[in-house]
Amino acid sequence: MAPSELTLSSIDELAPRLAAGDVSPVEVTEAMLTRIAQHNGSLNAYITVMADSARDAAGAAEAAIRSGTYLGPLHGIPVAIKDLFATRGVRTTFGSPLFADWVPDYDASVVERLKRAGAIILGKTNLHELAFGTTSANVHYGPVRNPWDVTCHPGGSSGGSAAAVAAGLAFGALGSDTGASIRQPAACCGIVGLKPTFGRVSKFGGLPLSWSMDHVGPITRTVTDAALMLRVLAGHDPRDPGCVSRPVPDYMAKLNEGIRGDKIGVPRDYFFEDCDPEVIAAVEAALQVFRDLGATVEEITLPDMHAARAAGTVILFSEAAAYHAADMRKRPQAFSDEVRSLLEMGSLYNAVQLVQAQRLRRHLTAETSQALATFGAMLMPTSPVPPTPIADDPPGHAALRPRNTLPFDLISLPAISVPCGFTKTGLPVGLQIVGRAFDEPGVLRVARAYEQATAWHTQHPAL
Repeated sequence: MAPSELTLSSIDELAPRLAAGDVSPVEVTEAMLTRIAQHNGSLNAYITVMADSARDAAGAAEAAIRSGTYLGPLHGIPVAIKDLFATRGVRTTFGSPLFADWVPDYDASVVERLKRAGAIILGKTNLHELAFGTTSANVHYGPVRNPWDVTCHPGGSSGGSAAAVAAGLAFGALGSDTGASIRQPAACCGIVGLKPTFGRVSKFGGLPLSWSMDHVGPITRTVTDAALMLRVLAGHDPRDPGCVSRPVPDYMAKLNEGIRGDKIGVPRDYFFEDCDPEVIAAVEAALQVFRDLGATVEEITLPDMHAARAAGTVILFSEAAAYHAADMRKRPQAFSDEVRSLLEMGSLYNAVQLVQAQRLRRHLTAETSQALATFGAMLMPTSPVPPTPIADDPPGHAALRPRNTLPFDLISLPAISVPCGFTKTGLPVGLQIVGRAFDEPGVLRVARAYEQATAWHTQHPAL
């Protein structure tokens, strides 16, 4: 297998070959590092490449597998870490000058779990400054560029992770999602991004943006790969007060059972409003695929999602402003104009508005759960708009990009974005699938059925 073909494999395809010794972790890691050296200059997906430690870890994985100690599907698989998560002995910048020289002496919980599973850490990926934005046009470390069109953004804030996975610079990556930051970059880069239910994956060791809305999850090329990564990432961690103590299911067990007879909801109010016509066309075509697969596709009525977005904005911005308040007072020059203005906006909300937003959140969560009770999942566009030029962002797009994703950070439902088509100019479009709380297995099963029936996930950018 040619190196370029190897680096574009899925985890699910590669893992059995690693386990059998047909290919070695050292060979795979070297192929990845070579590809990073060739293409990271144009994509700017990585802030820090951990070549030496990756080679050491690959050698250890190869020796372990040869001796009969195989740890599972991620053993020997090179992955990337969003530079939001602490990595022991490696600088963790959060995409900001505030942390440019910070070298933590511990790993984030999710990094610990990946290492225990035998994954090879390739490096730390670029992101929107402090994870507060949807383009990854970082003024401090340079903009991340979309592998499908390097003049366009890859989404944000996990743009580096998404660009790396789409371009074959990592087999999977860690992302975080507070309003859009896993699913929207996945949609922009034509790959898979899974935001689990709040509390399913520990946030310990990740920079907070909004304590009550931050989520951690995988960015991968396929739904199966997302299931494999989630199985490693999920589980209780007492160091994260928001992390739940409940059994972690086998996400592979029912992944390929199909959706015949399932009832799928389509909430047209709000989620289909103000969308680009090409996005709507791709999603409507996807809905027909679900019908062809034997699912019943019906319109579903949700509570006021405009109110959900408003409440989510108040909470997210207020909590972000609270977290960064001291640095805003002492080092305001360390923030870009964009992020400083957002934090200043967050500081303008008062206690009454924040409390009312939290009350509305509880009501919307209960009402949405009730509306979804008889449906297996809901479908809608991930982002109302496709990626746009980095140098010429259209007015209003900053507000549109997280519109369809933010409500599910507020009410904490699991959601995944899968590729569902391309615009006439060759830019990817994403389909968002949302399920009931802690029903990640159901969300993955629905997503996998669509993925198996289409070929979007087999297409890769021509770098």
